[in-house]
Amino acid sequence: MDNLTFRYSILLVEGLNVTPQSSFPAFILILIIYIFILLFNTGMMIQISVEKSLHQPMYILFCNLTLNDLLGSTVLLPHLLKDILTDPSKRYITYVECVIQAYFTHLNGIASHTVIMTMAFDRYVAICNPLRYSTIMSNNMVVKLSAGAWGAAAVLSGILIGLSVRLSHCRYVIQNHFCDNASLFKLSCENIVINNVYGLAFTVVLLVSSIGSVALTYFRIVMVCIKSKNKATNSKAIKTCTTHLTVYLITFVSGCVVVFLHRFPVYAETRKLGSVMLHIIPPSLNPIIYGIQAKEIRNKIFKLFRRKVNTK
Repeated sequence: MDNLTFRYSILLVEGLNVTPQSSFPAFILILIIYIFILLFNTGMMIQISVEKSLHQPMYILFCNLTLNDLLGSTVLLPHLLKDILTDPSKRYITYVECVIQAYFTHLNGIASHTVIMTMAFDRYVAICNPLRYSTIMSNNMVVKLSAGAWGAAAVLSGILIGLSVRLSHCRYVIQNHFCDNASLFKLSCENIVINNVYGLAFTVVLLVSSIGSVALTYFRIVMVCIKSKNKATNSKAIKTCTTHLTVYLITFVSGCVVVFLHRFPVYAETRKLGSVMLHIIPPSLNPIIYGIQAKEIRNKIFKLFRRKVNTK
């Protein structure tokens, strides 16, 4: 392989700074977590799909979240597991693979917000317009919300990565443990002002839209609960909203930590660890939170568990 081919087609991933003594324990730990994520999120989707009583807008929209969690963890963790056991000087990835990984990484990050925004809308309709809930949240509306969430994420991440792919690159080292948009445009020696401006504007718009929609939704819900005299209805509203808000805060805080640490190169290793946690913590906790808080899902799981115990 000549130097020119290596320079432009094959990239070297910097990876995590793991000592040889810690590499195998780290590999086992991340592998166990990844298997846990696969089993719990896939199991949750199967449970919702086979149980007719769970064919409700809230749970169908939640399937988008579990699918996104599976996407996010699968984009990063298998490649990370391979790199942990690979010599740092041989952690290669092709440029095409890097672009694909970067695209799906950002698709996952954006969809985390757009999907949760659709779930917030569902909770708003259920609590603020309960009599019209079945009419508004029809199957057609659920499909439109899901398609809108994924479509917006696909377009925004496509533009983001497209602006970086258009650049020529004069470097071959990915200064990260995986490929993302920043890793791609840092390979270039060209002017990247457009990339920085769009990236910053896109991040601000996404976060403001996400925070604004969730905050407005919960403000309206709180106002309805204050005016309502039905304690049972208010209690159910608070319970379902607490579940959704917890999932949102976990996703939001995990993402903000990584974005914040990107501004401080001195904390590069901490940022890498934070981004790994971003692909581990939400996908691990989301199915547990919904499985425990959602009465219908919890009852189905307990019933299935008791059935298995009785058969033994």
